[in-house]
Amino acid sequence: MQKHTNQLAKETSVYLLQHAHNPVEWYPWGEEALQKAKNEDKPILVSIGYAACHWCHVMERESFEDERTAEIMNKYFINIKIDREERPDLDHIYMDAVQAMSGSGGWPLNVFLTPDKKPFYGGTYFPPVRAHNRSSWKELLMNIQQLFSEKRNEVEAQAENLTAQIRDANAFGVTVNKQENHTLFNQNNCALIAENLLKNADTVWGGFGQAPKFPQTFSIQYLLRQFHFTHEEKGLKQALLSLDKMIEGGIYDQLGGGFARYSTDEQWLAPHFEKMLYDNALLINVLAEAYQLTNNSLYKETIEHTLAFIEREMLSKEGGFYSALDADSEGVEGKFYVWEKEEIDSLLGADSELFCSFYDVSRHGNWEDTNILRALQPLKAFAADKGLEEDYLQTLLATCREKLMAVRDIRIRPQLDDKILLGWNALMISAYCKAYAATGIGSYKIIAVKAIDFIENKFRKSDGDYFHTYKEGEAKIEAFLDDYAYLIQAYIQLQEITANESYLQSARQLTDYVIENFSAEQKGNFYYTHQHQSDVIVRKKEVYDGATPSGNGIMAGNLIYLSLIFDNKEWYTKAVDAIKSLGPAILKYPTSFGVWASVLQSITNGIKEIVVVGEDLSDDLLAVLKTYLPNKVLQASAVELEHYPLLAGKQIEAGNQFYLCENYACQKPETAVDKFLANFKR
Repeated sequence: MQKHTNQLAKETSVYLLQHAHNPVEWYPWGEEALQKAKNEDKPILVSIGYAACHWCHVMERESFEDERTAEIMNKYFINIKIDREERPDLDHIYMDAVQAMSGSGGWPLNVFLTPDKKPFYGGTYFPPVRAHNRSSWKELLMNIQQLFSEKRNEVEAQAENLTAQIRDANAFGVTVNKQENHTLFNQNNCALIAENLLKNADTVWGGFGQAPKFPQTFSIQYLLRQFHFTHEEKGLKQALLSLDKMIEGGIYDQLGGGFARYSTDEQWLAPHFEKMLYDNALLINVLAEAYQLTNNSLYKETIEHTLAFIEREMLSKEGGFYSALDADSEGVEGKFYVWEKEEIDSLLGADSELFCSFYDVSRHGNWEDTNILRALQPLKAFAADKGLEEDYLQTLLATCREKLMAVRDIRIRPQLDDKILLGWNALMISAYCKAYAATGIGSYKIIAVKAIDFIENKFRKSDGDYFHTYKEGEAKIEAFLDDYAYLIQAYIQLQEITANESYLQSARQLTDYVIENFSAEQKGNFYYTHQHQSDVIVRKKEVYDGATPSGNGIMAGNLIYLSLIFDNKEWYTKAVDAIKSLGPAILKYPTSFGVWASVLQSITNGIKEIVVVGEDLSDDLLAVLKTYLPNKVLQASAVELEHYPLLAGKQIEAGNQFYLCENYACQKPETAVDKFLANFKR
């Protein structure tokens, strides 16, 4: 029997359920808690985190499980817990408020609101006792309570000021939009974006900027594509170095596959060990492009290894993908993944010395007196240094990894966050499509199709709207812009690999829906929340790429693609207007606008319209898909579909035909795929 149970016990989110037996009287975000704050005229404490968050767990153990602390919270505040992955809209708003106050943010995010939901103070992690010139959590609570009761006018003024700042942030790009920027789409600007990305490049360890280091897949993708268009080596070198060093590093699970969220150091050695679905989707996406461009088997192997992890640990029986794996197990960060040398010696015997040398394992350890497996050299270079045959070394290391994996599999596992999110699932569907296109592995297409069927069955409402999250038979919370943008993108990718035109119709219907329900006043941009959503103090426009891509940036790419498929010039103009509204910022700060930069890059270099028709498309279509063409619109069909501009007038015959078109004017078709693809080789 639990001593305490609060309102979170009725929720499905793993993160909320982790707090269901705290002595704090937590509520989920909803009408009951919000009305209670108004009725009792109490400030609201909103505490936001997620299930895989290490410091969220720390603050729970130190403060939210402490009965004396809970007494203060329960007496003076209405306490609301939010899973940031269930309610990213609220997280965006209140994170903006904390960043405006303190200049930084993170999770756990603890924000104090007036009874009408407006923020007036906040921060991230607070210690249980005064430390490093920081107030303790209990001291802060008492100070906030005193401030609210004795200086209410100041609190209200601060809340109005912060809310106005959040609202004003929505004006980003409006003044720029008034300037007609006809010169934005040119090669000089594409080169400037690459130059500005490379200013932050770590040319030794890969990646961009200093620790902590995030994968920054959008920057890598832009540089890969820029090489494709220009053959400038510097950007390619940095993009591939970044991928190589991540794959060799501790951010990559050398035994089980899959990437952790980010590295705490410049060498990609020590991650925060949580594994997020979206990170792995985005990395698969860029690895697929790197493999198409270079044919380097390392990238194919990493795709296969990572997707094997996804299918083993993140794929539900219903066909959807779970959200995350925790960083902690047994209350210790990374314990599931790290090794003592003595343990490896006992498992591997005579092979241990070579294995430990390759994976940087020592008695004193490479991280907090233990060892994170990482490769300090590529396998080829290590084999040469040791005078070994590559095949022999590869086989030996694989055998050793299997032995360690068998032991790791019986350890106490990190907790799985088993909610299934629409947007993150759509990102993973796109990743599977890209992986199939690059590798030709048929199971990837099957999994992608099964996942979209799952989404259509479980997330879609009868009126055509979608839910944001699903678990154990229950879908809930209205979908956000990112959900729809990523889903449209997934439908586009599915159409390319399957030649199933119904996916294009779904993409078109959803695009119409987004334009109707999410459009902002200014041209081109969209709000994050649906026009009928009423529980947020501000409808925000998210334009920056963060850990996940900006829904607005993805929609710009979707609109460009679909405008060509359906000959909808209004959609094309809408996308171009959105890009122009941010133009100078994209050029100057491409790490924050990487998706936008890639759309700009594609328009500048011209979009290839490719049509493949014939009675048996499978092998020839795959050959086209394997070719690196990042600026293409691809439509394939085994039946005549005259209502599509690109397919109109193209008869289906026994042999396949391949068309290269521009503005719907097509060159004479080729009947041999090799001859057709020669058009794209330099």
